[in-house]
Amino acid sequence: MAAHPACYRGLLPRAAILLAMISAGPAFGQAAPQQVEISGQVQSDTERRRRDPVAKTLYGRDELDKYGDTRVSDVLKRLPGVNMQGGNPRLRGLGAGYTLLLINGEPAPPGFSLDDLSPGQVERIELTRGPSAEHSAQAVAGTLNIILREAPRQRQRQRELGLRLGYQAVRPTLAANGQWGDRDGRLSYTLPFALYQWRGQADTFSERQALDINGDPQHVRVAGIDQYWGGGFNLGPRLTWKLSDTDSLNLQLFAQRNHFNNRGGVITEVLQGAAPLSVDDRFVSGGHWQMQRASLQWVQRWADGARLEVKAGGQASRSRFHNRTDGVDGTGLNTLARDTTGDNRERSLTIGGKFTRPLGEAHTLALGWDAEQRRRREQRSVIENGTQQLKGYDGEPFEADLTRTAAFVQDEWEIAPRWSTYLGLRAERIAITSAGVDDVLRNTSQVITPIWHVNHKLSAAGRDLVRASLTRSYKAPNLNALMARPSQNNSYPVNGPNPQIGPDRIGNPALKPELATGLDLAFEKYLPQGGVLSIGGFHRRIAGLIRDQTTLQTVPWATVPRWVSQPVNLAQARSTGLEFELKGHADELLPAEVAPKGLSLRASASLYRSTVDGLPGPDNRLEQQQPWGATAGFDQVLGTALGGAPLTVGASLAWTPGYRTQQTADQGLTAARLRTLDAYALWAISRQASLRLSANNLLADDTRSFSELLPQSGATQSTLNTRSKRRAFNAGVLVKF
Repeated sequence: MAAHPACYRGLLPRAAILLAMISAGPAFGQAAPQQVEISGQVQSDTERRRRDPVAKTLYGRDELDKYGDTRVSDVLKRLPGVNMQGGNPRLRGLGAGYTLLLINGEPAPPGFSLDDLSPGQVERIELTRGPSAEHSAQAVAGTLNIILREAPRQRQRQRELGLRLGYQAVRPTLAANGQWGDRDGRLSYTLPFALYQWRGQADTFSERQALDINGDPQHVRVAGIDQYWGGGFNLGPRLTWKLSDTDSLNLQLFAQRNHFNNRGGVITEVLQGAAPLSVDDRFVSGGHWQMQRASLQWVQRWADGARLEVKAGGQASRSRFHNRTDGVDGTGLNTLARDTTGDNRERSLTIGGKFTRPLGEAHTLALGWDAEQRRRREQRSVIENGTQQLKGYDGEPFEADLTRTAAFVQDEWEIAPRWSTYLGLRAERIAITSAGVDDVLRNTSQVITPIWHVNHKLSAAGRDLVRASLTRSYKAPNLNALMARPSQNNSYPVNGPNPQIGPDRIGNPALKPELATGLDLAFEKYLPQGGVLSIGGFHRRIAGLIRDQTTLQTVPWATVPRWVSQPVNLAQARSTGLEFELKGHADELLPAEVAPKGLSLRASASLYRSTVDGLPGPDNRLEQQQPWGATAGFDQVLGTALGGAPLTVGASLAWTPGYRTQQTADQGLTAARLRTLDAYALWAISRQASLRLSANNLLADDTRSFSELLPQSGATQSTLNTRSKRRAFNAGVLVKF
């Protein structure tokens, strides 16, 4: 559904005024010319990290190519302080909503998964521990910026083709990625592409003690199997046109589409109480997700070092799915035929600008603004045995509009040779309108986020740094959480009650953003051969924490009261952590007499503690934040044993312990440990060709969770053990022409 042009009328006048003010910047006075140091040597990721005014970790092509991964998510799970869940990254153990995910500096679209992005399409990954004024302050845990491959800047061609044959879980898979780029006069271009497949299987075993549809005690055991597979492709053309010595124009396009399928079934064994409607279910589902995105950037430079950047973009995404479930009761009678369909669409437009100007030799001042208009439209339907389950809601469209405007100012100031600071201030206004079968609901919030980073070099060489940050950030509720569309728990038909442990769900249009005040401290030591030692800590104080709250309600979609889970701004919370990272060559980390040649080591460890006010301890932590996490790995160059070509092998282990979370006053969830072991071998046949063998998730730990609930009527609990066949083996070749 196309967005109404009226939605953008308020943005364009403001954009034109700001652009005129910024463009006039050079006329307000002439700054002293800056001395620019020009070096033909490309800076390493470690050197760029050391020089950045904000605490940041960078991972370039070497790290991306090392394991021969087919997905960016496989790269991220090995990085310090990063956990992956459902294709979404989580920093510092906090949920995905606390991490700002950017693609080329722009917020990633809803529904976008890093599982569908090939490392061959990425130039580098930037991991920032705190917010910056330039980007959205929705970065309580930090920012993850994925920079796509750039067009060639020199007269060199990009010709790469990678082919991979793998075996994931139960079936073979194929993958391919490539890069085609060149430069013709003032025009340079690149066309990265990727094709991919995935396969998997999950065997689940659960036991639940709850209440049946009559309100009596029920005890059941459920065994299920879920086979899932799919594939897709994406393209990311990029063009850079140098209009003159001072002007350039950049066009970035990105298109992606994937399809997904599931097939399986569950068998229910009734130990106590009434049997559910069916005890032997078979299901099959399928769907697709697609996204198109375009952004245009114009850059103007002046002789005094001033720079103006204006950008605009738009994107559209759509997902559709259909699930069919058929079930029989204990006598073999067909008692369940359920069809669930959904169609979600989202469109957005963005526009923004940034003006940067040196103020003498010590300051660089930047002013900027950005605006976004987004519209989401959802339409779902559940038909069970020929009857609509949510009458008045099924098949009806629900819409939400989001308008976000922001302005920022930032100053990078070199106070003294060993002292530098970054000062920033960002103001954002978010207005949301939600409409469905009920009245139109509106929600407006404003957030002011001051940001202060300080760096101190302990020596003139600058290899020992102390960093400190005091920031303000926030987490905005997503549009799904704001839309007042109910979702039924299909295990309990709406013509009867449901237990507290099996609630329906509905959004909350009155949600406000969570506000976080943060303090970060870190010490970084840069070793002569490129190694890094980093020790740091952080603290976040969060106001207006959003949590799901389950209450018994009289609802319009059922004739009896139902338990409903709804997000609310619940309480205050705090999160504190310590982080350690070490990487480098063995001969600079270990004594010379025991350090093998050609060996590189890396390790990280993180310790987290969090509390939520109003919940009983000791496990009243933020949801999904584990108490600690650790990674360790090595890379060993074995020399030229195979036909004179160097061979490199390596492995990486990530470990997250089991832990319990007190979700509400009477509900808790226990999650089991999770270990991930990956290994690879890289044979550099020549400068133009290489062969990689890799194995992922060799330990293949089960995913186990246990939830308990203590309502007024007695004890209720549920256990879930998922054994996922997720091991993957890949063999691939990369050829450069």
